[in-house]
Amino acid sequence: MMLIAAGWIFALLLLGGLALDRALTNLVSRQFDEQLAISLNAMVLSAELDPFGEVRFNRILGDQRFLEPNSGFYWQINGQGVEPYPSRSLWDDLLEIREDAQAYETIFYDSGQFTDEPLRIAQRTVALPGSDVEWQFVVAGSRVTLDEQIADIRAIVAWSFAVLGIGLFLMAMAQIWYGLGPLRRVRKAIARIRTSGSNRVTDPLPLEVQPMVDELNALLEHSELQAEEARRHAGNLAHALKTPLTVLTNAASAEAPDLDTTVLREAATMRRQVDHHLARARAVGRRAVGLSRANVMDSAVAVERAVGRLYPQVRFDIDGSEQAHVAVERQDLDEMLGNLIENAAKYGGGSVFVTVDAEQDAEQCAILVEDDGRGIPEARRADIFGRGARLDTEKPGTGLGLAIVRDVAEIYGGSVSLGESEDLGGLLITLSLPRASDGDAVD
Repeated sequence: MMLIAAGWIFALLLLGGLALDRALTNLVSRQFDEQLAISLNAMVLSAELDPFGEVRFNRILGDQRFLEPNSGFYWQINGQGVEPYPSRSLWDDLLEIREDAQAYETIFYDSGQFTDEPLRIAQRTVALPGSDVEWQFVVAGSRVTLDEQIADIRAIVAWSFAVLGIGLFLMAMAQIWYGLGPLRRVRKAIARIRTSGSNRVTDPLPLEVQPMVDELNALLEHSELQAEEARRHAGNLAHALKTPLTVLTNAASAEAPDLDTTVLREAATMRRQVDHHLARARAVGRRAVGLSRANVMDSAVAVERAVGRLYPQVRFDIDGSEQAHVAVERQDLDEMLGNLIENAAKYGGGSVFVTVDAEQDAEQCAILVEDDGRGIPEARRADIFGRGARLDTEKPGTGLGLAIVRDVAEIYGGSVSLGESEDLGGLLITLSLPRASDGDAVD
């Protein structure tokens, strides 16, 4: 920011200084030319022809510098076929004028005739009454004084703009230092969080940085919730594994005759618990990465294709919106739909119907999975979401499918509910998930 400020200050002051230098230089040069023009007009007004046809003045010019040799101000009159008529200040020299200048208006130009004295010349062509000759009236002034004035002006402009630039840069530095002060306070507040064990930034801060502090506190709260959730899952997993491990230890210590059966049973129990908590951990981890976006129809078709190979005798029908997107990671959406569709194919009567985005105007996207099986009594529907709960023990399974679907859906802010299918007569499962906004990440 300081480099940018210095660059802009330098560029703007440079352009401003060049513009001011040009304006003041032109002003001083015009004033100098006006003085030459005044003397030239006085010469023309005082000029007349003598009896011999030569130009003479009927009165003496008022500027005494024309009478002092090498004074720096000179005049001269030239005419074709006539000897030049110079001022006394030229002494033995003559001015070299532009013979090609035939304009009857005054022209100005610089001359380097005298190496040690650059000249500024005003010249005009004049036709005097009673004369056929075109006379060249010339007034010359030394540029030494003019150049000194221009040098003084440029020095004043340079010093003034240099001081102004330094002052502006110091003011910019002070403004940046003062403006970034709240960020330094935020840094100190974050350092206090790390050293003091506090979990929020509570220091009073200016309104300009308060939104950032609010987002920081929200991030700290989110991280705290994530850590607490991880601790809770670890505790739940440890508690869930404690009982099977105790049973295995007791059976092994007592050398029970059914040890092999006990090991297989308890190992399956532990595997169910590990799978359940791993599914939750994966969902939480992917949710923490950022906003997700998945097309529901694409996921449902892919899951139906995979489940159809396991249950070729089941008829699958999928209908609904092909544009419905939910704010869920595609892998988690596949896992939830896979559990629901597989359960419908396994426990249904041979028909599974999936409806994507059944209520398109609703706040959340509703995915309906229906089958033509026996369904679940309303009194038992709450129990089916328990870990390891199974109403049909004759078919293989872990009993964690619906529990995983419920937990993953709740992690993303969704829900799962059970009902009765009006069309097929079996179980109706409604999976509601938050819709993906247009600004969410791509699939």
